[in-house]
Amino acid sequence: MAIKDTPEEWQVTATAVPFTGNKTSVRTDDVVMPNGSVVRRDYQVHPGSVAVLALDENDRVLVIRQYRHPVRQRLWEIPAGLLDVPGENPLGAAQRELYEEAHVKAEEWHVLTDVYPTPGGCDEAVRIFFARDLSDVEGDRFEVEEEEADMEQARVPLKDLVRGVLAGELHNTCLAVGVLALAAALAGDGVDALRPADAPWPARPFEA
Repeated sequence: MAIKDTPEEWQVTATAVPFTGNKTSVRTDDVVMPNGSVVRRDYQVHPGSVAVLALDENDRVLVIRQYRHPVRQRLWEIPAGLLDVPGENPLGAAQRELYEEAHVKAEEWHVLTDVYPTPGGCDEAVRIFFARDLSDVEGDRFEVEEEEADMEQARVPLKDLVRGVLAGELHNTCLAVGVLALAAALAGDGVDALRPADAPWPARPFEA
């Protein structure tokens, strides 16, 4: 048997949306189990996200530090953000986030990995890109607000981030998955073997 995730959808007999927020909502589905019983499942409905593992010419990863209120921590992360509209091209969204959060652009892009961060309670899908050949964006910086107005930025050697993840010092999902995936790619077939930046993404279909 191939070890590969496969699409499947169990019967839903009733659904409701008890909460709708600014970017996400909560849905309640009554789902038929294999034995015929019906159970209620609550989950967050999410538009999807992109993240960017950007590596500079000195093999350092561009990271940002941002306060995250739900966990009451200031986390080191990689640039990331929401897909703003249904069907948005994820590469364009990733390029936008790299510019807005770091004032940086990249000439080379690949898909690093695709993940569901919390599939037991949220339908969020995240595409993590690998970017290199970095340069600063000309002109004024994007004007940030709220938590993003207090962000810090650094460039950290990949090996130091891998160590931090394994030591339990770095906790952000996209950072952890991204740096470990990049380390695995570099130890394997190399980054040139990664999927192209426009590879299909069935979790969040998009226009070319």
